[in-house]
Amino acid sequence: MDSNGKPSTTQILLLATSSALTALLYSVYRKKASSAASLREAKKLSLDQDLQSILAEAPGKCIPYAVIEGVVRSVKDTLNSQFVDSCRGVIARLTLKEKKMVWNRTTHIWNDYEKVIHQRTNTVPFDLASHDDTIAATIRVIRPLDAELDLEKTYENFHPATSTFSSIVGHFLSGERPQGVTEMEEMLRLGASVTGVGELVLDGGVVRLQPPKQGMRYFLSSLDYDALLESHKSSAKFWKILTALTGLAACAMLVYVLWRRYVWHKEKKKEREMIEEFEEQRRRRTNGEEEAVQVGACVVCLGRQRSCVFLECGHVCTCWQCYRALPTPKKCPMCRAAIDRVVPLFNS
Repeated sequence: MDSNGKPSTTQILLLATSSALTALLYSVYRKKASSAASLREAKKLSLDQDLQSILAEAPGKCIPYAVIEGVVRSVKDTLNSQFVDSCRGVIARLTLKEKKMVWNRTTHIWNDYEKVIHQRTNTVPFDLASHDDTIAATIRVIRPLDAELDLEKTYENFHPATSTFSSIVGHFLSGERPQGVTEMEEMLRLGASVTGVGELVLDGGVVRLQPPKQGMRYFLSSLDYDALLESHKSSAKFWKILTALTGLAACAMLVYVLWRRYVWHKEKKKEREMIEEFEEQRRRRTNGEEEAVQVGACVVCLGRQRSCVFLECGHVCTCWQCYRALPTPKKCPMCRAAIDRVVPLFNS
């Protein structure tokens, strides 16, 4: 708190930062909570022969947000793993990540850094079929790459970077030290159990699972429905706790600033009362007439009587008006010691 009673720049920055962070975390929490609520209210259906009749009776032959569980079946073609024999799937993603150490000029330490330098995703049309092989009903999955995918990691290998003496010197001069490249393959394999959450539509006798409208999220998850819902509830709860913590920090800072403002007003009120008391004592002493300059005059203005004692040094050297005019932090004009408090001096 400044001498004029206004909050300091640091306090304003802390209050603004905590408030902005609280608002940001609250927006993330709202999205997570909305996603969990939508997932909880989604209509859960079974992949059986009655599915088409249910969709036929629905408005527009469509269920806007539904949950369906099944196993992956290829429509025609399949994708083969580049690294694992007899591993086939319908989605294959190859990722190359560069790993290196980067010198931080502020903290003067080497930090790990990872960057995706190449990623390629291939997909072929596929269906979700029932776990029961006797049920022939299937669901065609539309635009699977738009969904939040759970892919199985089928291969991962790290290729370390080769270094020479000249390259090591160059790395230290440039502030970047390559470590190598990670090669990783992920697939949605045939026969994998998948929980699909999206819009179910009956179109020309074919049931399609496609991205939902109204901003709801599209899922193709390896978790079952209960586990998927619980994970989103836990995520929403985590962000709620973070929002509450930052909100409490912002409230605490606001209360502290208001309390310091209250204390400042209280001290100023006490100073005004002391001034009024000093003036009343002076008027009584002089019967309303101006005091003559004498030996006990203030060392600053040389016009008024010395009227206050500085503690802890104990000097009596100024009048009250000159004490108030001393620059902050206030120090004794005689010994330059810090003035912790001031006590009125009354001459009888």
